[in-house]
Amino acid sequence: MGSMDKTVRTIVAAIIAVLYFTGVVTGTFAFILLIVAIVFALTSLINFCPLYTLIGVNTCKVKK
Repeated sequence: MGSMDKTVRTIVAAIIAVLYFTGVVTGTFAFILLIVAIVFALTSLINFCPLYTLIGVNTCKVKK
């Protein structure tokens, strides 16, 4: 996972968390967004996205 991908995931996770905990989003949609935020945060921390492996995407720069 590339650094830009990690940064974007972290920012999106933080925005979703703020929206959830301030009550801007509620109900089932809020829980779904919170799960997405948790997945984004975890994949950013471990530098690996299982979905990328399945679909063959690589956002990491190739070292020469």
